[in-house]
Amino acid sequence: METFIDHYESMMRTIRKHSPQADIAVIDRAVDYARNKHKGQKRKDGSPYIIHPLAVAEIVAEIGLDTDAILAAILHDCIEDTDASHDDIARGFGSAVAELVEGVTKLTRVEFSTLEQQQMENLRKMFLAMSKDIRVVLIKICDRLHNTRTMEYQTPAKQISKSRETMDIYAPLAHRLGMQKIKWELEDISLKYLDPEGYARIMAYLAEHESEAEGFMKTIQSKITTRLSAVGIQCSIYGRVKHVYSIYRKMDSQQKDIDELYDMYAFRVIVDSISDCYNVLGHIHDLFNLVPGRFKDYISTPKPNMYQSLHTTVIGQQGIPFEVQIRTWEMHETAEYGIAAHWKYKEGVAGGDEKNFEWVRRLLESQQETDAEDYIHSLKVDMFDDEVFVFTPKGKVMSLPAGSTPIDFAYAIHSGVGNAMVGAKVNNRIASYDQPLENGDIVEILTSKSAKGPSRDWLKICNSNQARTKIKQWFKKEKREENVAHGKASFEGEMRRAGLSLSTLTESEQLPQLLKKLSFEDLEDMYAAIGYGGLTAAKAFGRIRDDLTRASRQLQPKELSKAAESNQKASRHSASGVVVQGIDSCMIKFSRCCTPVPGDDIVGFITKGYGVSVHRRDCVNAQSAADPRLADRWVEVAWATQEEKSFSTTLEIHSVDRDGILIDVATVLSSARVKVTEIAGRELPDGKARIVATFEVKGVAELDVIRQKMRSVSGVLDVRRGTTR
Repeated sequence: METFIDHYESMMRTIRKHSPQADIAVIDRAVDYARNKHKGQKRKDGSPYIIHPLAVAEIVAEIGLDTDAILAAILHDCIEDTDASHDDIARGFGSAVAELVEGVTKLTRVEFSTLEQQQMENLRKMFLAMSKDIRVVLIKICDRLHNTRTMEYQTPAKQISKSRETMDIYAPLAHRLGMQKIKWELEDISLKYLDPEGYARIMAYLAEHESEAEGFMKTIQSKITTRLSAVGIQCSIYGRVKHVYSIYRKMDSQQKDIDELYDMYAFRVIVDSISDCYNVLGHIHDLFNLVPGRFKDYISTPKPNMYQSLHTTVIGQQGIPFEVQIRTWEMHETAEYGIAAHWKYKEGVAGGDEKNFEWVRRLLESQQETDAEDYIHSLKVDMFDDEVFVFTPKGKVMSLPAGSTPIDFAYAIHSGVGNAMVGAKVNNRIASYDQPLENGDIVEILTSKSAKGPSRDWLKICNSNQARTKIKQWFKKEKREENVAHGKASFEGEMRRAGLSLSTLTESEQLPQLLKKLSFEDLEDMYAAIGYGGLTAAKAFGRIRDDLTRASRQLQPKELSKAAESNQKASRHSASGVVVQGIDSCMIKFSRCCTPVPGDDIVGFITKGYGVSVHRRDCVNAQSAADPRLADRWVEVAWATQEEKSFSTTLEIHSVDRDGILIDVATVLSSARVKVTEIAGRELPDGKARIVATFEVKGVAELDVIRQKMRSVSGVLDVRRGTTR
């Protein structure tokens, strides 16, 4: 069994090697303090608990962190697992160390309703501490690495849950911070518990083919070394088989067995200067055949985690493809240890490079508007997915999650740009809002002062959590009344599907307790949250479904009769602007297939769970009124008599594809003083273009004037009533 002395001496050797400026005296004092506090506590393997903090401190020292970080690693479990307090540690080792320990400590003393909520709160706390001091997460990753290394002593259920959390959160977080060496180890060990058979199969194959792999790598390494020595380039070269989880992912994505994979080898060439990197690249391409499309220059365009290297995939005489990564020694340190390689605390600078950690701020912002389950999901998408690099018209590089659209780009620039967006150009051509951006695209966002703001449909189009959060924030702030109405209708729809009346909730004596269970002060707040997308109606209803079912049985028959009678009254006035024959309190939804406005001849269709959908009578979807199976769902509707209000509608403009056509269309709408929701265009074959403009008008007369003006624009061929996006 491992002893305290073994781990203490190993930690000290590592500190002297990688952190020679560390204060050994205060470190010894911290070891004595932690050993005393953890006295009597044991690890799962029966060893003294103090071994774990010492092992974490050794990893922290290995990646080159300072004395305060080493102290925090030694003390990181004292607040959580002993009677030590934040103030105790601050008095003994300084406030900076106490803050680091507090940041690493999990919220184990707080009660949460779900596992997702607990996980989100732990992550939120860690990211908040990260925004103040990045050492918090570096220590946390080191803590998780040692726990992963000793996972064999946990129960099978704990092994699976912790390995899944490591794979979902900590390994990608290490990647985001550029700590590739630790990321690989976290992934490989986690895979061992998540898919033992798959892991064992790969390990057995690698062991069986070890001599063959070594022979191949020695041959390639010798060939590269001979060439570079001949031209006077000083370098270090070594080859490796890609790590287990990388092979596992390739097998899964390519649907191949391991013996069918080719790209399993990688070589690193480390040189003294950037110019040498590009010289080596030329020699590699001269020695071996280049695989088209597999060259990436991360030196001129570094990854957001500061990673820099030249990557190229080539094929040797053996017909086996392999990757070559070319970098300087400084780049290599960054690739291995990420932010720790550029550590500034060594020089006494309290803070890192702020621009490199803007994503931490974005994660904190996104947490404010999202429930726990959605946050954990979006976290994986937004922080851990591959990036796409695009440019502003002025040449600034923007990094976005792979699959991002112009909407994501607009909100990455600023929320004001996104909210005022009416169109976009990609590579100087009109682009639709849902066009996926690709590496190297030049993106220009078209804005208008009269833009109404984002559309709810944008939430389905955008791919980044940053954009989605800012859109929800806009709806929360600007459209509260609309959000409340939309949320109420959605929640009522969920109740109807369960055979319950909304009065079951509103008239229940348990309403305050039900709202507390959902973390809301009143019903309107809940409806608003559902309306702007902070919570789905299905989730809200699901959490209190059983309570509502019980409450429905307690309602008196006369109360149900009263509610039914109230719903039968008719009126010629409606907040929606439309009256449904014989029905008063009915949700109205204007169909997006034909976007009717006052003056149009209209008809209504009773939808399942969403009230009445209003169509123009000439709409293609209204033709189903002739279907006898749907006859009882079509109802007569009419425009209400009330003050003027605006209605959203859409025009399709077909035109010649020429420069400036989108701006000219936007100018017509601006001169008409209408609120524009969005404008998007798409190239068509034969030099044509299709522009879709969504805006608000008070009636069909105003719309006809705009259509006439639009026809006078140079290059416009036709203007039709269209559909919203």
